[in-house]
Amino acid sequence: MACQIPFEERKTPWRGILDLASGCYPRFLFGGSIDDILPVFHFHDVTPQSLEPYLIYLAENGYQTVTSETISAFVVGGAYPGKRSIALTFDDAWLSLWTVALPLLKKYNFAAIAYVSPGRVPEAQIVRPKMTDKGWKSSHIMNTNFASWPELTAIHESGIIDLQAHSFSHSVIFCDNLITGFVTPEYNPHIHLRPLMNDMMPYTYVSVNDLGCPLYAQRSRMSDAFRFFEPVETRYRCVDFVKSEGGRAFFQRPDWTEVLKKIAWEGSGRFETEEMRRKSILDELFEAREFLSSRLSGHKVNQMCFPFAISGKVAESLLKEAGFITAFADRLFGSRAVMYGNNPYRLMRLKHDFIYCLPGNGRQGFMTAWQNSKRNDSSK
Repeated sequence: MACQIPFEERKTPWRGILDLASGCYPRFLFGGSIDDILPVFHFHDVTPQSLEPYLIYLAENGYQTVTSETISAFVVGGAYPGKRSIALTFDDAWLSLWTVALPLLKKYNFAAIAYVSPGRVPEAQIVRPKMTDKGWKSSHIMNTNFASWPELTAIHESGIIDLQAHSFSHSVIFCDNLITGFVTPEYNPHIHLRPLMNDMMPYTYVSVNDLGCPLYAQRSRMSDAFRFFEPVETRYRCVDFVKSEGGRAFFQRPDWTEVLKKIAWEGSGRFETEEMRRKSILDELFEAREFLSSRLSGHKVNQMCFPFAISGKVAESLLKEAGFITAFADRLFGSRAVMYGNNPYRLMRLKHDFIYCLPGNGRQGFMTAWQNSKRNDSSK
């Protein structure tokens, strides 16, 4: 089964050009007014230096922030929050949500929404120091780990950050049966790009230590891809063989690829059925909402933000059944701003770099903000 990746999932430079040519970007990015829209901006991991300048700009220009209930009330019911209203969102609930974002939002009297994948959140006995606490080190490493449950509980109790869903596991899955490579000593993808290995909780993912593990084409679990279940015995056979041949040293052999392919191709695998795909996606949605709500003392979790902004037709069709009122996901030819009458399950956001395009003193033009966005992407 060939894994055909839709254009909107490929994240190519052509997508930005298409959005620009088709009028997806709101007028305020080009010097116009905000009109009757609600701009929503997204961050991921942050430092004081990367976040605070944006908050200063918003504060000095009189902007106010809203949370998920206001977004839903506007999209579904038309309750417009006002021209100086925006939403700030933080994806993944990295540790910096607790150590940096929370104290800075409090300092400037802003609120925000954070999207959490409960299956990624670690347990802990204590909370770690925030940037305003004694013992906090500004040299914390980006993207190292997530905020813990005690930290998320404290964030929720602060009333400053509205915690909403980001799927349960933020997973990618194998979607083809053709081997594209193997885990080598150089294999070190972002934590969210390590494929899901099992289909029961607790979930496990491909590890950098699984030297020799076969790799296949992959897509988001929330896409319409049918998951390919590789034969477990083949994986173990490859990994065990590499161990027996010296581990990392095995990859110094000029024929290592051919050797592993012969071992891996001795196995077979299977694709999930339509029923299995539907159940897996529904579980991701339902468990994200229910688990997060239960850990936060009944907190209302009614908004979903899809990982990688990818929502297939199946996932979109299951949102209402899973209990969600609104969701953020990519779509072609749609405005990158929230407005009344939008498809509530395909809302779109802007990168935080475009905050400086909002009307106010010190305003930047679109091209300046866009170039800064590309520069920031390349530095990660």
